[in-house]
Amino acid sequence: MSDNGTKNETPTDKTAVVSSDESISAETEADGAVQRTPGQLDVLVQGVALFSDGYNIQIIGYMNTVLAKLYPKQMTAEVKARLSNSILIGDIFGMLLFGLCIDRFGRRVGIYLTTLFLVLGIVIATAAHGVTVEGMFWMMVIGRGVAGVGAGGEYTVCTSQAVECADSTEAMRKRRGMLVAVATNAAIISGFVASSIVSLIVIAAYKGVPHDGIWRICFGIGIILPLGIFFFRLRLMDSTQYQKHAIQHKIPYKLAIKYYWKPLLGCCSAWFLYDAVVYPFNLLAPTLVAGFSNNQTMQESIGWSALINFFALPGAFIGALLMDRIGRRQTYALGWSIVCVFGFVIGGTMYPLNSPSAFPAFVTLYGLFQTFLSVGPGDCNFLVSSESFPTPLRGHFLGFAAAIGKVGAAVGTQALSKCLVSFDDKLKGQQVVFLIGSAISVVGVLCVWFLIPNHPQTLEEEDVRFKAYLEENGYDTSQMGLKG
Repeated sequence: MSDNGTKNETPTDKTAVVSSDESISAETEADGAVQRTPGQLDVLVQGVALFSDGYNIQIIGYMNTVLAKLYPKQMTAEVKARLSNSILIGDIFGMLLFGLCIDRFGRRVGIYLTTLFLVLGIVIATAAHGVTVEGMFWMMVIGRGVAGVGAGGEYTVCTSQAVECADSTEAMRKRRGMLVAVATNAAIISGFVASSIVSLIVIAAYKGVPHDGIWRICFGIGIILPLGIFFFRLRLMDSTQYQKHAIQHKIPYKLAIKYYWKPLLGCCSAWFLYDAVVYPFNLLAPTLVAGFSNNQTMQESIGWSALINFFALPGAFIGALLMDRIGRRQTYALGWSIVCVFGFVIGGTMYPLNSPSAFPAFVTLYGLFQTFLSVGPGDCNFLVSSESFPTPLRGHFLGFAAAIGKVGAAVGTQALSKCLVSFDDKLKGQQVVFLIGSAISVVGVLCVWFLIPNHPQTLEEEDVRFKAYLEENGYDTSQMGLKG
């Protein structure tokens, strides 16, 4: 990719690009098993794993409300932030670790290890006990951190597999943006929504009375899907793109960074800014909603925040439909621009909105704020951060960009949580939070427009271009691809 955000001028072997589909169909055996051409189901099954990640990430936002009712003295703002950030910190390690792992050892290896970490972490968090309440919270933090390593790894494993499967035939390639957006962002947001529904059902089963059983059940349910789809996912093979272009030894990091520094900067910046807004606004939704009334029940607070988070789901599908029609950068910028408008409107009218009659208007505006976060950067981050880089280093760069995003999530959650409680007037804190979110959106528009590259028509096109660049710079490409 060139420095001006357009495709590089390194010559592309057109024959190699054209023959991509044929080479994919021609592969018949690997490790003794027949390899068929991937279909849409192979793309979408990655979404089931990411659905589980969305559930496990978001469930703490609702359980914080339950835990605050159960342990009002011990559940301080610091403990609440620690519980929310623990899985994000685990995510960062998982994204970096498995980004390296899946490029070096293959996508399927990542499936084994991410599932192991995810299941182990959920078990620890669900079974959390301690001599003191503080000790129990620390065990919960550790468990969610371990689960975060697995969830972060799933980002790189699932997204890499999804984009490579979606590029396997001409018909699917025309809908690559839509398929990947549905299998990634839409799936994760569906997990967010599912976490709210499960929370409400379990709380209702306890008749709205705070109980330790509520958070244990809600945490424990997160283990079902990872185990349920584990054996099905093991039947999926490494993509033909990976088998053809993998670099498992002597990875040319210096050349790769020199060639891809600008799109890497763009992807990292866009993901950092997005997560700095979306994660705190998701996790703080119950707190923001409760700030309008001191008399809301636990179900009402979670129910309203669930409705707000639900608005992001149609946004994910709208963005998926736009992706292949108007382009990645355009969808990115459109989403950020509209988020900016809604954030300034909410921030500017926070006091007039603070009345029982205006509360539905606040929920609607807040929901639309979430919708367009999902339309633009929510959908585009996964796709652009995987399309912009070659197959042998896709996990590296995708994992790094996603990890930087989670740094943004941790920073945003910590900063906005403190901002929310730093004013004596609750509404003033909420107003400032929305204005900060809008200011970040302005930076997001500029970032994607000037740093995000145009996407390649095929993944093979980018792989051939990168290989030619390596050869021009004296790198031995004869060892690329899986041997034997």
